[in-house]
Amino acid sequence: MSEFYNNAIFWVEVEKIKPNPYQPRREFDEAKLNDLAKSIRQYGVIQPLTVTRREFEKTDGGIATEYELIAGERRLRASKIAGVAQVPVIIRADYDDDKTKLEVAIIENLQREDLNPIDRAHAFQRLVAEFNFKHVQVAEKVGKSREYVSNTIRLLTLTSEMQQALSEGKISEGHTRPLLMLIDRVEEQRVLFREIMQKRLTVRDAESIARRIAFDKVRKKEYIYAPEILEMERELTEALGTRVAIEPKEHGGKLTIDFFSEDDLQTLFAALASRIAATRAAAQAKLTEPVALVQEDVVELDDRSQEEKEIDENAFDPSSFSL
Repeated sequence: MSEFYNNAIFWVEVEKIKPNPYQPRREFDEAKLNDLAKSIRQYGVIQPLTVTRREFEKTDGGIATEYELIAGERRLRASKIAGVAQVPVIIRADYDDDKTKLEVAIIENLQREDLNPIDRAHAFQRLVAEFNFKHVQVAEKVGKSREYVSNTIRLLTLTSEMQQALSEGKISEGHTRPLLMLIDRVEEQRVLFREIMQKRLTVRDAESIARRIAFDKVRKKEYIYAPEILEMERELTEALGTRVAIEPKEHGGKLTIDFFSEDDLQTLFAALASRIAATRAAAQAKLTEPVALVQEDVVELDDRSQEEKEIDENAFDPSSFSL
């Protein structure tokens, strides 16, 4: 009988199909659902839904049948919007346990690329937490690498604000890698996230900043005997309103100033030019200041008395000499 179910298509009333409690997808685009509903009104549901079947006894002693959705949540919702009474389904007798329901729902959504990264992370985490799957086992189920599964689950360590931005497509999954690099530096992570959102940083720009911050953490230990370097960085960062990094080397060094657009560059150039001009003006003013002459005390090196001086002067009179 189960083989018959698994290979046959049945028409089932929409109202008899219950949603999948393990549906990993949490958000559905209303506009896309309406578009699908229009298509269903015109052509019907082309791809059958996958369900399980359960019979139960009613209060009056009769037998009733209900169906639980395994795969096809969007098609079911769109069918309800379209006002369709029945939809085609495949009844799977071997998908009756909760673990399989979740597995199939995840796999279907992944194959159709319908899950956003955060929904996918929650789905993987449920397999791990509720069904004791190892990351490598989850990877085998969904046809991905173990690293892919582990990195996806790590997305759940981001703040709720960052997760929401990722779910809504305001940042890409690539942007999460530099954010996760700063997971132990909450304030810097928050600042980088704001810069990604406000300045529309590319993934490479965000990674460059994250690497620099991580490098600075190590570098502070090296500069413990040269705090003036860090103080210069801080002053320039505050003055210019952007990240500034000074990297001393054995001979000379490198000064890096971040900018993210042509307008940003123009603003930085104007700030630097103004700062340089002010420094030069101050230096020039100092050079042209009148120099006050200080009357130094005259040190009398001849410490003889007046009488001694007169006697000594007469000693040089030629008349005082005799042969």
